[in-house]
Amino acid sequence: MKLPAPPSEKSFPSALHHPRVATAIGRWLAAMVVICFLTGLFSHFQQDTPSWLHIPSHPASLYRVTQGLHVLSGTVAVPLLLAKLWTVYPKLFAKPPWPPSREALATIVERLSILVLVSAMALELFIGFINTLQWYPWPFPFRQTHYALAWIIVGALLVHIAVKLPLIRANWRRPPEPTPESLPPAITGLTRRGLFRTVAGAATLVGITSVGQSAPILGSVAVLAPRKPNIGPQGLPVNRTADAAGVTGIDADWRFTVVGPKQLSLSLAELQQLPQSRSALPIACVEGWSQGGRWDGVRIRDLLELCGASAHSRVRVVSMEKGGFYATSELPEQFAADPLTLLALRLNGSELALDHGFPARIIAPNRPGVLQTKWVHRLEVIA
Repeated sequence: MKLPAPPSEKSFPSALHHPRVATAIGRWLAAMVVICFLTGLFSHFQQDTPSWLHIPSHPASLYRVTQGLHVLSGTVAVPLLLAKLWTVYPKLFAKPPWPPSREALATIVERLSILVLVSAMALELFIGFINTLQWYPWPFPFRQTHYALAWIIVGALLVHIAVKLPLIRANWRRPPEPTPESLPPAITGLTRRGLFRTVAGAATLVGITSVGQSAPILGSVAVLAPRKPNIGPQGLPVNRTADAAGVTGIDADWRFTVVGPKQLSLSLAELQQLPQSRSALPIACVEGWSQGGRWDGVRIRDLLELCGASAHSRVRVVSMEKGGFYATSELPEQFAADPLTLLALRLNGSELALDHGFPARIIAPNRPGVLQTKWVHRLEVIA
């Protein structure tokens, strides 16, 4: 019995596999990749700031917006990536030109770039989504791996665009003839316009049902959001509990110290007797959720002045947390001097809950939640 011939690119005649369709969806996907990459860079540099970069303390909610966009664009990229792969998968059955030529080499480079691009994007989106759930079933560090994969994706994307540039340019705009509706429909009955509407609708639906974790106005429909931002002690969620951090409470003889030109040692009661300030600032976490709060406490710059240091000093913040990547953090001088940056003692009108950092925590504008150090017991002025 004669075996059927293996499929070729011509075995998929649907108009939905036309380069014009792939180019249009590719534009949407590229926009999400660019937004996700740039906002991800901002988040990475917040936690690992190079010496040449100055990150401002204002706008106060800038990180809340950029990280919300980062997670949103990454989430929306998932249905777009699937749609893009569906439009181009018949190309996998195309035979490269033979004998070897410049065209054959370009085809090999193109397929290798697609392999790297798709693999890296799939892994990047997967571990990014798992990160929003705060589940880390892998042995490698998430942030560094996420950052490295982002550069691999950008490099593979640039190579892919360079190889496919003539085809992209030829299909960037809709040609006058034939019109999309005059072409034969897919087996499913979808036209190109119908496919575009379906993909756009799926991406929009995914976005609307997940963005509520950082946009409270959509919180009621955020069924895909792993976190509801207004649920938790004192109206804010908690990522790392006191129990997980190894903090069980404070002793009666607890003291807060500032190490500087003149060392300070203050009890909680003495901290509460210092001039108090209020800041309305959000906790904005790398997982994409954010929630505003009213914080009361002592300005960091006031504490620096009390110990004889400049209000524009760089400060190391030390937590009572037992280990962990964020048991210490640093406040660059622009954050330490900002009048909104507090050693917070109260949240939303009441004493800090233990899970929110009792007896004291840092709250500063335009900072990731992981750098808003909890259970603070020492500040060190860095010369």
